[in-house]
Amino acid sequence: MTLRELGNTCVVGLQWGDEGKGKVVDLLLADFDVVVRYAGGANAGHTVVIGAESFALHQLPSGILRPDVISVITGGTVIDPAVLLGEIASLRERGVQIGANLRISDRAHLVLPYHRREDVLAERTAPAAHRLGTTARGIGPCYADKHARHWAIRVCDLYDPPWFRSRLAAIVAHKNAYLAGVFGERDMFDADRLADEYLAFAEQLRPFVCNTTVLLHNLLRSGRRILFESAQGALLDVDHGTYPYVTSSSAGGGGVASGAGVPLTAVQSVVGVVKAYATRVGSGPFPTELTDEVGAAIRTRGREFGTTTGRPRRCGWFDAFATAYAALFAGPTCLAVLHLDTLSGLDELKVCIGYKHGGRRLTEFPAAAHLLAEVEPVYETLSGWTADLGACRRWEDLPEAARRYVSRLGELVGVPVRMIGVGPAREQMILMPQET
Repeated sequence: MTLRELGNTCVVGLQWGDEGKGKVVDLLLADFDVVVRYAGGANAGHTVVIGAESFALHQLPSGILRPDVISVITGGTVIDPAVLLGEIASLRERGVQIGANLRISDRAHLVLPYHRREDVLAERTAPAAHRLGTTARGIGPCYADKHARHWAIRVCDLYDPPWFRSRLAAIVAHKNAYLAGVFGERDMFDADRLADEYLAFAEQLRPFVCNTTVLLHNLLRSGRRILFESAQGALLDVDHGTYPYVTSSSAGGGGVASGAGVPLTAVQSVVGVVKAYATRVGSGPFPTELTDEVGAAIRTRGREFGTTTGRPRRCGWFDAFATAYAALFAGPTCLAVLHLDTLSGLDELKVCIGYKHGGRRLTEFPAAAHLLAEVEPVYETLSGWTADLGACRRWEDLPEAARRYVSRLGELVGVPVRMIGVGPAREQMILMPQET
């Protein structure tokens, strides 16, 4: 079965990130010409398994592994040149072709070393109860500078060296004073050294840099099929997620328009990616978290350790109440349910269908993170299965209990399931019959 009927498509996570978007993007790209990263930065961690090789991607779109696909990093992202160039070099060493198939926006904002230090210091000095559990990649401080406007640097600034040096000198003076005054930092940044370093990065990036908004509109007009790849998950969306335990950008499908510079009408379908259970990295409320042997078994069997940080992920039962809320603003037209194989061997499975707070059943997903941390999940119990699902290739190959479980997730979220992942490899993805 082909997925070409999806049209231009956006792939979004509907949980707290790490859902497996990279694998879904890699699968879909067989039917697309262009892949676009429209938000986030090096805090993303998309893993793609091809044969016996595993690729962990942070700044680059997952499509970079296909040389015939154009990979685009747009102005809605923030770029750490050292990380990006290191990733390019590493992939080239492994035989991945990177050249005219990569395009980077001249309007993307740059992560600089003082962003990373601010990230670490702010987290370290915050009261324990208020720590966000960031990846310490400088993403939040960079986005903060972007929106504050006074202290931001964009890719285009690198190509006017006198202007760049002058602007960076003023910014570094401000950052040194801020870090010293607020955190007592004594190790100051040298503006000239940073300028030399980043102007060297500029020359390495130059072949890839362009106005990606114009590029994407030209590609749309020429009939090229475009796949938009989100970072993180919808429940980490800066506007609609579990604030303040969120990322710093728009993680839902709506971020395409602002991040990529194309109209919303350019997207015909949205694939919402979920795990068959739930995970979360770092701080923040997690109503269905399992801190017992079941949670530990899911973590071990699912290899639940952060692609970017290596931190063990918190694991829990599938939260249909939270996922259905995420679907309201992320706009999925179909679901991809991944890691179904991880649940094999459990006698029974629980799915959260609602929350109680103070003995009262909630009708809406809470806005306040402290309230969400206090809710009691309401569960529905379904039968488990014992069979290993790794060799299943069709819907009919799955045990009846696994089919019932997947169908129930689709019903509770209110979105039809089109794809099911039963392992990390490309071939371990089941495409659902349309009528199922």
